[in-house]
Amino acid sequence: MGVTHVVRGADHLTNMSRQAQIYDALGWPLPAFAHVPLIHGPDGAKLSKRHGALGVEAYRDMGYLPAALRNYLVRLGWSHGDDEIFSTEQMIEWFDLSGIGKSPARFDFDKLENLNGHYIRETDNAELLSMTRGLVAGLTADCVLPDVDNEEKWGRFEQALSGLKERAKTLLDLIEGARFIFEDRPLKIDEKAAGLLDDPAREILAGLLEPLENLDAWTTE
Repeated sequence: MGVTHVVRGADHLTNMSRQAQIYDALGWPLPAFAHVPLIHGPDGAKLSKRHGALGVEAYRDMGYLPAALRNYLVRLGWSHGDDEIFSTEQMIEWFDLSGIGKSPARFDFDKLENLNGHYIRETDNAELLSMTRGLVAGLTADCVLPDVDNEEKWGRFEQALSGLKERAKTLLDLIEGARFIFEDRPLKIDEKAAGLLDDPAREILAGLLEPLENLDAWTTE
């Protein structure tokens, strides 16, 4: 058949003896078999849809970056010393079966989010803008930003990215954090914010207006 290696989950280990007999009966050389531990959910049970074993497009819609998801998946059940963050080139260069652990790995959304946040912070703003716009275009109506086709507001979004991405763990966080850029003025004040806007607070804001309007230019600092 030309198959030299078979790498699969440990749940197929019991199939190997029957398959080996078929190879022998047909006179084929037996491939090298490697049975690796499965991925479990946070509760220790075999990973299933109820744990988040979703299609890759679902993780895209949740705002995860491809590079972050690749990094997280390769690290599930495999290690390269104490390294946690890998480029795709490093994954290809370093991956070896000897680095696979003997115990099942557990899928941890918190760890995935933290890793994704790192990749968001490291991604060029222009690329992040393109990825965010692509995600927004596919979101359902109740999630989409208002005035989403306004190029001027997307320009402001790109200018604000250096600050927005510092606390964002997913692209959805970026979108939510940027909502004030896209909302029509005056902004609608919710009940909690309105409760803070007493007379002293209004006086402080009024005092800030003139110096802010007279600034020649805004900088990140």
